[in-house]
Amino acid sequence: MKKLLLLIVALSSVTTSLRAAYEPTQENLQHRRDFEEMRFGIFLHWGIYSMFAQGEWYLNSGLQQAEYSKVADAFYPHRFDAREWVRAIKASGARYITLTSRHHDGFSLWPTQESNYNVVAATPFGRDVIRELSDACREEGIAFHLYYSILDWMRPDYPLGRTGLRTGRTPQPDYDHYFQFMKRQLRELLMQYDNVGALWFDGYWDHDQDSVPFDWRMPELYAYCHSLKPSLLIGNNHHISPLEGEDFQMFERDLPGENTAGLSGQDISHLPLEMCQTMNGMWGYKVSDTNYKSAQELIRLLVRAAGKGSNLLLNIGPQPNGELPAQSLERLQQMGTWMKANGHTIYGTTRTPLGEGDWGTTTQRDGVVYVHVLDPDSRQLSLPMAKRPHKVSASSKYDKRTRALTIYLPEHAEEVDYIVTIKL
Repeated sequence: MKKLLLLIVALSSVTTSLRAAYEPTQENLQHRRDFEEMRFGIFLHWGIYSMFAQGEWYLNSGLQQAEYSKVADAFYPHRFDAREWVRAIKASGARYITLTSRHHDGFSLWPTQESNYNVVAATPFGRDVIRELSDACREEGIAFHLYYSILDWMRPDYPLGRTGLRTGRTPQPDYDHYFQFMKRQLRELLMQYDNVGALWFDGYWDHDQDSVPFDWRMPELYAYCHSLKPSLLIGNNHHISPLEGEDFQMFERDLPGENTAGLSGQDISHLPLEMCQTMNGMWGYKVSDTNYKSAQELIRLLVRAAGKGSNLLLNIGPQPNGELPAQSLERLQQMGTWMKANGHTIYGTTRTPLGEGDWGTTTQRDGVVYVHVLDPDSRQLSLPMAKRPHKVSASSKYDKRTRALTIYLPEHAEEVDYIVTIKL
């Protein structure tokens, strides 16, 4: 009898676990497909940290929180124009924007009821940045996503992790209290701005060195957010495999399957993929960081991301006066020119069995394969193909015996991406 009772309890536990497993709605699954078709988005890291012009982690350098927070009283980005931002981003060919609603310094870019430490209550600017960008995105047909930090270097109830240890706060760790605070803030974001399509969480790694594993209660938080908006996409920049309740997988500073920056060694999941990268070196504005990647390099990164079946989320750190840096605007314009002519080889495409090589990569859509030759010195390449293609836009020869297609390339040293079209 005792064994039978134990078996019943065990089966009950399994049943409860299975019942609680996350099952995305049909609306959510459609939203995932829409997300994958976008392929290109712009990340915006902006907050009062831009005033110091030292990047978004400046508070972590040893500043006292009481002194750091004083800069909010001088935050007046008089040149901020949400429509100008969104129109410049739209012209680049990007299909969505991800904005930092709250970074690790705890400052909120909307008039949250949970704290006066926000852009309306604490600054002379007094305008709801999220509202203005949300409205501009809606008007321009651009999807709107929000970044949200789950760690906080200011609040005493946030349990200390491995960062933000010298801000002068008096720790009074109470994660349940902090967890409820996050839920209320996220409810504000999802209920007040109805076009928020995705939440981009960050900070999970702050407790990755704890001697006792820290329970962030992420599945519970995700379930709460999905209950408010079932179509919502959720991702987390935790640098590990996806957790229960996540809808897309992200890779920081590296394409899926690569790990040159040491932050993206996790396995690639079946979820929609997104890699994020900076235009220069920093996420937030840093006055001395003018080492911008060229438009050519950024276009090739976008192409390689698409070849891996991934979106590219390309970051800009707006200036404290509310303008996007001139170097960023220049690159947006150049990328837009290229995307206007070649976006059909990126939007809505998937990875192909042909994969990539030293010469470049491939994408496909609607029975057409696009061969992106990124190496300007390539003059010939061979692709395995089970059948002779219907049409190839470059000189080629199909070997039925080896089932390989050889493509002969002309001089293309000036091309950012020499594209060969193969109709199957």
